[in-house]
Amino acid sequence: MKPRQKRLVFVAAGVVGIGIAATLVLFAFQQNMMFFFSPSQVAAKEAPVAKAFRLGGMVKEGSMQRVADGLTVAFTVTDNAEEVTVMYTGILPDLFKEGQGVVAQGKLDGAGVFIADEVLAKHDETYMPPEVAKALEQGKAAAAMQNVNQTTVIP
Repeated sequence: MKPRQKRLVFVAAGVVGIGIAATLVLFAFQQNMMFFFSPSQVAAKEAPVAKAFRLGGMVKEGSMQRVADGLTVAFTVTDNAEEVTVMYTGILPDLFKEGQGVVAQGKLDGAGVFIADEVLAKHDETYMPPEVAKALEQGKAAAAMQNVNQTTVIP
């Protein structure tokens, strides 16, 4: 084999190797990528069913209920426009409470209930995850628009 052909084979093998490595990296990212959705997006059917994602918002006051097994908790997450029921089995974070921000990671079942694998509570008095803050602002704006539309009287 001539030296020129050897270099060509070496370059071709390098390109194939880089292509395989890039494909494996992209496949790994796709497997581990998790999107964030607000309750309004879940209600609008934008969130995937039976595929993992994060749901964020505020825990609705008075919505937390414990199931008889002692570990399962049901609560409602709201963005002030829509609400989603969340079921979680496990120990909740110490800072978890009603009226506070929360991000839950899990899957939406066929009945529209979010089955959480992990619940993350905010870590101090002032912190709010940017995604949750944005979802709450959009929810307040949507609720305000709905109230304006309901109170507008056409003569």
